[in-house]
Amino acid sequence: MNPYFDKNDLKKFGEIGKNAPKLAEKFFDWYSEVFKDGALSEREKALIALAVAHATQCPYCIDAYTTACLEKGSDLDQMTEAVHVASAIQGGACLIHGVQMRGHAERLGM
Repeated sequence: MNPYFDKNDLKKFGEIGKNAPKLAEKFFDWYSEVFKDGALSEREKALIALAVAHATQCPYCIDAYTTACLEKGSDLDQMTEAVHVASAIQGGACLIHGVQMRGHAERLGM
């Protein structure tokens, strides 16, 4: 079986610009600037990216930012906590939509 997620694809990400090199260059320049030390450290940004990767369920990003977090000095406790934060936010977002559902049901008189 050939899985949809192929770990080797992450190594080929730079090839995405073959047919639009100017756009790819702009994206990769911006992307690298975003992850540099600023008001947040590179380590903090990697933890945020790891949490977002889990929330968006991107397996490529999960692998990339697991590696980045470890390289920038995060430990598994910090990384796991970041994933729990993402899960809590995503769970809360799901639940708040339940309020919308209840309001709609009430408007329908059910």
